[in-house]
Amino acid sequence: IRDDSYRAALALLINAHHRLPFSRVWGDGTTSSSDGQFFRAAKRGASGGDINARYGVDHGFSFYTHNSDQRAPYHVKVISAATHEAPYVLDGLTSHGTDLRIVEHYTDTGGATDHVFALCAMLGFRFCPRLRDFPDRRLAPIAPVTAYPSITPLLGKRIRTDIIGEQWEDVLRLVGSIKAGHVAPSVMLRKLAAYERQNQLDVALQEIGKIERTLFMLDWLENPDLRRRCHAGLNNSEQRHALTQAIYTFRQGRIIDRSHEAQQYRASGLNLVIAAIVYWNTIYMADAAQHLRSAAAPVPDDLLVHTSPVGWEHIAFSGDFLWDRAAASAGRKALNLPPDSRAA
Repeated sequence: IRDDSYRAALALLINAHHRLPFSRVWGDGTTSSSDGQFFRAAKRGASGGDINARYGVDHGFSFYTHNSDQRAPYHVKVISAATHEAPYVLDGLTSHGTDLRIVEHYTDTGGATDHVFALCAMLGFRFCPRLRDFPDRRLAPIAPVTAYPSITPLLGKRIRTDIIGEQWEDVLRLVGSIKAGHVAPSVMLRKLAAYERQNQLDVALQEIGKIERTLFMLDWLENPDLRRRCHAGLNNSEQRHALTQAIYTFRQGRIIDRSHEAQQYRASGLNLVIAAIVYWNTIYMADAAQHLRSAAAPVPDDLLVHTSPVGWEHIAFSGDFLWDRAAASAGRKALNLPPDSRAA
């Protein structure tokens, strides 16, 4: 059991699911979303969890997961429940190791900072967060604020283009290091934020991010389709959270592992099980749709898009799993077709 093994196994499942024709019903694998899910620790101080007042007074951890538009969870990372999620958004986008080609990514407010806007744009991703405090944010102009008298109340501080120019070579080196995999984005962003005095490279990234955020906010206001895509993407993450809670009932859903390595193994194993369920469900949903169509039942694609492979009513999560018997069984299971209904 190693991180590399979990990563390779997950990539095999995600790639196999991505190749299934029926997975295209939900998307083409070019958009994704990420969100954190809180898990309580065993006892106070027993496993080093932190307190987040949003979830009560219990210590715990957050599993930060990336999900594609095809409902497949392609990356997971254990983070502190008290830390900011934004530095980890780019980790999943740059190091998932699958065949997915993510172009557009959605998060909630917790995953949005100007630094993430900047690095996403420079790495070729379109970052589209759902900002809870949207009305309180200000647009950042490059020209003086007086150049826009009709929208002055909506404008904030002017972009400091001089700092961007001075630090441009260092910004490119940072982006190149991230793209080449020499450094994790979360590590670099946390190091820049840890300086006692504001680092000039950090300031330059923030200014670039303000430009990207301003362009995004204008597009958000003008583009209802973008808002719908973002909401739909984040709903995919919520569906995955519900399945995770249903699966992880061992020790009442609490994290008992003391080391970060063991906690990451637990998160990776859980993610692998979810990916297997999504793959299994997609195969049989395709068979069910084909059966209905062969029986002349209308199965329009515009309605299939509202289905989801993140379901578990037909799965037993308790009992003994007889792997040798399962491996010995040949062929696919038949669809469940009671006389009075048609179901997969």
